[in-house]
Amino acid sequence: MISERMQQKLNEQIQKEFFSAYLYLSMETYFTSQNLSGFANFFRVQAQEERDHAMMFFNYVTHVGGKVKLGQIDEPKSDFESIEEVIRMSLEHEQFVTKSIYSIVDLALEEKDHKTNAFLQWFVTEQAEEESTAESNLNKVKLIGNDGRGILMLDAEMAQRVYSPPPAAQMK
Repeated sequence: MISERMQQKLNEQIQKEFFSAYLYLSMETYFTSQNLSGFANFFRVQAQEERDHAMMFFNYVTHVGGKVKLGQIDEPKSDFESIEEVIRMSLEHEQFVTKSIYSIVDLALEEKDHKTNAFLQWFVTEQAEEESTAESNLNKVKLIGNDGRGILMLDAEMAQRVYSPPPAAQMK
């Protein structure tokens, strides 16, 4: 069994992960409207990953005898000014999620909740990858600027991304 405080933090994380999926679907919609199907694909895959992350937290809370309480999901931003704004927002959002996961790790350590700490280590590693990818994407977009050829090359690169579900053991 987990503490009430831990249960609350994990439930808040479920909400944040579902919001992340909404945000990335909103970004996908922006890129679709710009006829940039590769960027749209990248964010569709990102949304799928975030839904999986939410379900991993959901399943974990249930597994350890906690109670899942689903909170309201806010409407994400949907009007974007530029490719760079979207990519910058994705990096900032990943940094926000990382901080949130770190705060849960801190609580697990404070409470000597070794089960939850072990569960969270996958997310710590995942967030390092997420931030690195988002930062790399932002650096590429900054380098390209408004060069249409560069944007189309990056669009083609992002079209190559495929969805890879987390390991089955993590989804239990």
